[in-house]
Amino acid sequence: MTDTMSETSGLITPALVDLHLAPEDKNEALRALAQRLVAEGRVTDLDGFLADVAAREAQAPTGMGDGIGIPHCRSPHVTQPSLAFGRSARGVDFDAPDGRPADLIFMIAAPAGADDTHLQILAALARRLMDPAFTGALRDAESPSAVAARINGEEAPAAVPETAEASEAYAALRTTAVAQGAASDGGLRLVAVTSCPTGIAHTYMAAKALELAAARAGARIQVETQGSAGTTPLGPEVIAAADAVIFAHDVEIRDRARFAGKPTVDVGVKAGVNRADDLIAQAAGLVTEAGGGARTATTPVAAPSAPAGEHWAQRLRTYLMTGVSYMIPFVAAGGLLIALAFAMGGYQIASAPSVLGHFDWTSSHSWAAMLFQTGKTSFGFLVPVLSGYVAWAIADRAALAAGIAGGAVSVAVGAGFLGGIVSGLAAGFLVLWMIRWNVPRAIKGIMPVVVIPLLSVAAVGFLMFVVVGSPIASAMNGLTDWLNGLSGSNAILLGVLLGAMMAFDMGGPLNKVAYTFAAGVLTTAGTTPDAGSLKVMAAVMAAGMTPPLGMALATAVRRRLFTPEERENGKAAWVLGASFITEGAIPFAAADPLRVIPAGIAGSMTAGGLAMAFGSTLRAPHGGIWVLPLIGSPFLYLVAVAAGTVVTTAVVVLLKGMQKSAAPAPSASATPAGKQPAAV
Repeated sequence: MTDTMSETSGLITPALVDLHLAPEDKNEALRALAQRLVAEGRVTDLDGFLADVAAREAQAPTGMGDGIGIPHCRSPHVTQPSLAFGRSARGVDFDAPDGRPADLIFMIAAPAGADDTHLQILAALARRLMDPAFTGALRDAESPSAVAARINGEEAPAAVPETAEASEAYAALRTTAVAQGAASDGGLRLVAVTSCPTGIAHTYMAAKALELAAARAGARIQVETQGSAGTTPLGPEVIAAADAVIFAHDVEIRDRARFAGKPTVDVGVKAGVNRADDLIAQAAGLVTEAGGGARTATTPVAAPSAPAGEHWAQRLRTYLMTGVSYMIPFVAAGGLLIALAFAMGGYQIASAPSVLGHFDWTSSHSWAAMLFQTGKTSFGFLVPVLSGYVAWAIADRAALAAGIAGGAVSVAVGAGFLGGIVSGLAAGFLVLWMIRWNVPRAIKGIMPVVVIPLLSVAAVGFLMFVVVGSPIASAMNGLTDWLNGLSGSNAILLGVLLGAMMAFDMGGPLNKVAYTFAAGVLTTAGTTPDAGSLKVMAAVMAAGMTPPLGMALATAVRRRLFTPEERENGKAAWVLGASFITEGAIPFAAADPLRVIPAGIAGSMTAGGLAMAFGSTLRAPHGGIWVLPLIGSPFLYLVAVAAGTVVTTAVVVLLKGMQKSAAPAPSASATPAGKQPAAV
């Protein structure tokens, strides 16, 4: 398989190439490359663009390993899709999984609205980076024009020296078509699916690595990349003709059931990048053990398996968060519609008759009733969707029916979201067990459409109606009564606790537990305008907003305590914090965790406690200041957020000031040992 170069043509000019990138610090290196984009008129605002790059870096490392870094972002300050390239003699740390500093740095800049262009650039570039001939040529290139020609897919203006390793790999790539042709005459046939959390780099690097490894082994492989640049599913006939399948993934494979019955190698996506030859060999071994493989159509049901080495607690968290993520849109839509209905028609709108026969186009009361009844209907899907997608995360599509039915029964018996979690887990693990049954071939065809749904729905229904439904309903009633009865010090203490959890790891497990609790208890609010569960959601959102807002304020009031890059991150943190994206504080915490994390915890505890004390309510599970009109006691809510922000700022300034006093910074004329001045 060969890659077309059209996706990257014209991205880079020689003026955007720095073959002697001096800074060893990541932020300084990013600034040096960004300055080249500004000088060429491809970026209009240096600081604004760097803030967008920093926001992307905060989401996940862009170090790919093997000495490659791919910082990238979409930004309104970019005039056209562009690429700046830097080659560093000492290397720059981009937090690569192998720990190796990046000596080849590709800064991809795309306009804010160019989503498809941005992703296609990354996908095409990621594939080419797996070719040692390509990266070897860039490491040995002697001029910026040679680098630009290589990246743009043009003929290099001069011969580019290549290492022996690169030349050998290039020769292997040239023989791919021949090897695939030979494989079609009876050789090993494989299919593979690759995916990673961001769906950008590792997805396509793993695909290319597997293609090259298959060519070296004389096998034929077709890879489905389930990435952000779009997915072209493998055809049923291709899957049926395959001897084995390789899954290299860090997120759930979509439509895994298509590969049922095939010998399967199931690993994380990084193994696809780094151990492709081993995976091809493992697949060949499985085919041999299975007696040569069966190239026939298979039953559309498969037993998912977790990535090797993943702890059961991590898998359980993944299952639960999958269900919550699919539930959230229903919470948001239903909650906001109910809040709008209350704003238009007052709280008495909850008792309005059905709009089916009583709708008046000219009456605001009728419109309010319609909004309320639509929102209430949306709320009715919360628990079934939660339960269904918890089950789906465990056992794929075959478990959806039992999970959704179990969630509906949970609602019927009053077990609420706790019951939905129980029914989802029960349905998922039950179906996972049933999938692995060794049944006669005559029955396999009806297993996924008749036998599994029939038995699993009946079993989960019995479990929820007869066994655990009533005890869970009692627990839910107790939780609801406790939340609705919260007042005084009890409410404040809960807000303080949730606030500390939100700020402790800023998007990590504790943060997600607090957020999931708040989103889950929204299902207990019903139509009560001041339910305790609505106060919990308000406290959690206030607490999640303050860490990035506090750091943004700190970079403004005490600039000298922060590096230029941190001050740039502070500009982005204003928007991220106001939008309830706690991860906006991660760059600061990563650089100075012993001072930033305690400051964030102090501010979030303040905001959460005050929001509960003020009785602020919130039906939407997200939104920050953009849903302010729908927040109960909005002015006091802003006071709580502002107080938490100020506390965060005060603590971090105090702690950093103490650090500076204990260890004075070197004079402006001094250059730290081992560092080079930033390129300008």
